[in-house]
Amino acid sequence: MTEETTVDLLGVGIGPFNLSLAALAGQVPGLDAVFLEQRTAFQWHPGLLIEGATLQVPFLADLVSLVDPTSPWSFLNYIRTHERLFPFYFAERFHIDRSEYDDYCRWVSESLPSCRFGHQVDTVRWDAARGAFEVGFTRVDDRGEAEGVGRLFARHLALGVGTAPKVPAALRALTDDPDALVLHSADYLRHRDRLLSAGHVTVVGSGQSGAEVLLDQLRARPAGREGLTWLARTPAFAPMEYSKLGLEHFTPDYTRYFHDLPERTRDRLLPAQWQLYKGVSGDTLGEIHDELYRRARTGGWPDVTLTPGVAVSGADRVEGRIELNVVHAEQESAARLTTDAVVLATGYAERPVDGLLAPLRAHIARDESGRPRIGQDQRLVLDDAVEGSVFVQNAERHTHGVGTPDLGLAAWRSAVILNALGDRDVYPLPRRTAFTSFGLTGALGGDRQRAEPAGSRLR
Repeated sequence: MTEETTVDLLGVGIGPFNLSLAALAGQVPGLDAVFLEQRTAFQWHPGLLIEGATLQVPFLADLVSLVDPTSPWSFLNYIRTHERLFPFYFAERFHIDRSEYDDYCRWVSESLPSCRFGHQVDTVRWDAARGAFEVGFTRVDDRGEAEGVGRLFARHLALGVGTAPKVPAALRALTDDPDALVLHSADYLRHRDRLLSAGHVTVVGSGQSGAEVLLDQLRARPAGREGLTWLARTPAFAPMEYSKLGLEHFTPDYTRYFHDLPERTRDRLLPAQWQLYKGVSGDTLGEIHDELYRRARTGGWPDVTLTPGVAVSGADRVEGRIELNVVHAEQESAARLTTDAVVLATGYAERPVDGLLAPLRAHIARDESGRPRIGQDQRLVLDDAVEGSVFVQNAERHTHGVGTPDLGLAAWRSAVILNALGDRDVYPLPRRTAFTSFGLTGALGGDRQRAEPAGSRLR
């Protein structure tokens, strides 16, 4: 492709979601697609590829299988290609190691000619005369140094720029201090040895990452001198919802239902659903308890403190150590915790694209809170001045709900985008995906399918 080539679809970012789109797009005859990523190779949360850590979704939640299980880019074909199909069969593993998923995605990314690494997208603008988006980019080397610039034109865009580590405001100064061992869990493996050498380590955050960091540290530290504290804002170290019907919140059926709710209702629902996507695997919680019990049985109570319901309100460095100001909401009490290192398992925030899309800002429709409006088909709602479509991935939790970051919806969402792009069923999708009927419309069966206005009586 030359700089003057106009492709049908240009993807910005190559994480799992845009890689899924690239894999499915590569099987569509006549579709010209290219995907640009500033990193020089595929990487998926490298700081959290802890030995033994597994995905929280089954291996069928790969890049393609839930839409096209015959695709050459399925996880099973990756296993077959690497001559591990029989060992995988006998292992009877439904949840694979994160490191294996990372390697699988890298295999796909290196096999697809549409994926171009070392390309940092800088600007996007609509060229009305050409009827396409002009995308300016910088080519970068392994050190992130610029090697040259270029541009491509695309009729449509797919933004999959991912998320960035979220650091509480009270601790940002310490994460920027090279002398303070305060880091986000995204960088955990890089600092693991330093953390093991620290006398006391505090983990902040009640999700899966926090649990895995605590468990890894616990297993590696000497009995009786563990020196670990785990703090969480949530009222409990709670397991993630993993009942079969509960998991139906991660189906296309629930996504459509959530999208059709009023904006204020969606905003009220999301925080209340934290246990659907911010809890901890029951297996991981069990492993933590088993390790604590083993140590308590052989050497007395371990030096480990687990305290939920606590928020960190401030932090300081005092005589080479770190002091955390903590507040317990239910007790309405406060205290200071002295520690040597802090790991912030405080989650991720959607990476802002306002700078990238600045030339399109006036054309993007917004909701009451100023967030972009996004259609069910993943398209930003744009005015008529822009004829092309901008699709978004993992930036639509406010419109599509808790399933937005879930790997299990990757293939389905990619198919939705490709169907919208082609204005036809490029990939036929099932009309129903859940036994649960969300909402009253069509839920009551027989002649009771008409939803009544609020306050009326069901007949």
